[in-house]
Amino acid sequence: MDSSAADGGRLLPSRARSHLCVRCGERKAALKRPKTLEQICRECFYIVFEDEIHQTIIDNTLFKAGERVAIGASGGKDSTVLAYVLSELNRRHNYGLDLFLLSVDEGITGYRDDSLETVKRNEIQYGLPLKIVSYKDLYGWTMDDIVKAIGLKNNCTFCGVFRRQALDRGAALLKADKIVTGHNVDDIAETVLLNILRGDIARLSRCTFITTGEDGPIPRCKPFKYTYEKEIVIYAYFKKLDYFSTECIYSPNAYRGFAREFIKDLERMRPRAILDIVKSGENFRISTTTRMPEQGTCERCGYISSQKLCKACVLLDGLNRGLPKLGIGRTKVGVGADGQQRAKRSERNSSSLQGKHGSFDF
Repeated sequence: MDSSAADGGRLLPSRARSHLCVRCGERKAALKRPKTLEQICRECFYIVFEDEIHQTIIDNTLFKAGERVAIGASGGKDSTVLAYVLSELNRRHNYGLDLFLLSVDEGITGYRDDSLETVKRNEIQYGLPLKIVSYKDLYGWTMDDIVKAIGLKNNCTFCGVFRRQALDRGAALLKADKIVTGHNVDDIAETVLLNILRGDIARLSRCTFITTGEDGPIPRCKPFKYTYEKEIVIYAYFKKLDYFSTECIYSPNAYRGFAREFIKDLERMRPRAILDIVKSGENFRISTTTRMPEQGTCERCGYISSQKLCKACVLLDGLNRGLPKLGIGRTKVGVGADGQQRAKRSERNSSSLQGKHGSFDF
């Protein structure tokens, strides 16, 4: 981390550290908080960072004593800080949670195999049991295989859909009551913008929820909903946490990347802009006359879906039939005569998620 610049999210240069912390007034300031632009010392930063996350957990009643909670662990900064902070807060405030690390091995050589080594070290460092589930075991495909079949243009669609379901399947194996993920306020602001750009009203209405999937197999929580990405990086840096910082080799042209750059530009001009976008998303209201998709379950695998077949089954069906682009785009499966014929052909020609490795009940 660059310690020579004094702008938001970075350590203060040595000449600026003569200023006292605005909170304690005793120790020298070590950084300027990205969220508030306050100049504070390292010790006060730890306190406010952890206290804000604790307050978010309490205000939103994210957990109940005795719950089994799976922490989605990728080895990156967000999930590593989440595992560390949540385990600390669990002890300090007596949440009474049974915590686990849950990782998904997408099968990306030179990226995920390396990051999983970091997660395995975190397992020892934090004393949290680790469960790893893989695309290969669940679907019969790795992301390396999928990229060979589909190319780099739409591979993130496959990965996002498969990873979401893989986390649920791993959590089911752990008999978890909840999944927590390291999505921070920057991630949520990006998602708000993406859903506006896509015109996805259904997702726009729920993307700012701190807990999602309450009508699905296992609810998901985001304790970092109001936590800035830059502050997570600073916390990991000061605490000397062990995390993996390389970006996915298949995501340089991901659509989300453009929203991320826009958010960073806004933050440089006005740090509060990130929180304001999330607050705007929270205040969106959908007209009562708007027809929303009805949630049901996939006829094939039983996973939550608004169509006859869930997105994972459609994508996997295309891969298994040698038609990897079958599920890309806005094609609706099972709507109309042609859709019904496609669904029937899919049932006959592919074993989908139940295929090579058995099935999971949700």
